[in-house]
Amino acid sequence: MDSIRAGPLGGLFRPDNFIFGQSGAGNNWAKGHYTEGAELVDSVLDVVRKEAEGTDCLQGFQITHSLGGGTGAGMGTLLISKIREEYPDRMMCTYSVVPSPKVSDTVVEPYNATLSVHQLVENSDETFCIDNEALYDICFRTLKLSTPTYGDLNHLVSIVMSGITTCLRFPGQLNSDLRKLAVNMVPFPRLHFFMTGFAPLTARGSQQYRAVTVPELTQQMFDAKNMMAASDPRHGRYLTVAAVFRGKVSMKEVEEQIQNIQTKNSAYFVEWIPNNVLSAQCDIPPRGLKMSVTFIGNSTAIQELFRRVSEQFTVMFKRKAFLHWYTQEGMDEMEFTEAESNMQDLIAEYQQYQDATVEEEGEYEEEVAGEEAE
Repeated sequence: MDSIRAGPLGGLFRPDNFIFGQSGAGNNWAKGHYTEGAELVDSVLDVVRKEAEGTDCLQGFQITHSLGGGTGAGMGTLLISKIREEYPDRMMCTYSVVPSPKVSDTVVEPYNATLSVHQLVENSDETFCIDNEALYDICFRTLKLSTPTYGDLNHLVSIVMSGITTCLRFPGQLNSDLRKLAVNMVPFPRLHFFMTGFAPLTARGSQQYRAVTVPELTQQMFDAKNMMAASDPRHGRYLTVAAVFRGKVSMKEVEEQIQNIQTKNSAYFVEWIPNNVLSAQCDIPPRGLKMSVTFIGNSTAIQELFRRVSEQFTVMFKRKAFLHWYTQEGMDEMEFTEAESNMQDLIAEYQQYQDATVEEEGEYEEEVAGEEAE
């Protein structure tokens, strides 16, 4: 906190908007959600209220947190549900760092993550899943960094965040905001977990000097190696995709390229949502680049990520391992069981829509209509 305040960005934040507690949650979700975090959450809400009152048209909230720990996961989800209570009609957008298979720092990550997803399914409108392992991979593979620091990983996350909110901040021909994005990206309310990507990928400070073309950008944007979540989009199908182009881009060319990709890889897009790639455009490119694109995909392959966490959860929960840390903070085993089944349902829903064909969708609509008629 103090390093931010003393750093070059210190002037951006009001000193009284920094809030910190004296204790950590010690990687314990229950501490963040029910005990330690609950004591702090009211002072956070006061600051949120103060900031929100100063705005003339509040678009929504963005929260960055991790799902594997205690504070980001437990207190983060508590904060989300409290903000949701107070501003039910505003967008709630989270950037969630999901525990990754190889880069793990605590043994209870599967518990914390499952309990968090349980909350996010209900309370978030759009969740951008970010994964440290995928970020490391991008740093090694694409950026050729031998020892990536957290600064390098954060840089990748920040360019995606910047790309997603770019339409709110700058003028453009085809503007899209958080709400429009959600309307176009979320076909079923629970399925709002997105993978993100960015092109052209460059290391910090070494911006490319060669010209980038729209075909190259589109190609790189759909590349599985570009995804910032450790699940492979080729293992599922895209329900919807959004591409935010920045810079002097010909929209005609963009439309053609995207059409081209959809035609060539039609197996990877569900055919019962026509025109499921949305493109937005903003005139001002990021610093140091002529043009760039931010990719947001709602792919059924994200279930791999949940499935992985869910399996680890089940293995531990069967033995009731480490459970006493949570129950002594006042949690009930029932909550764990509920979170587990909610996660299983989410995986099943993604699978269902991955397998769905046009004919089945028709039947499904008839069923719903029939139920409504009854």
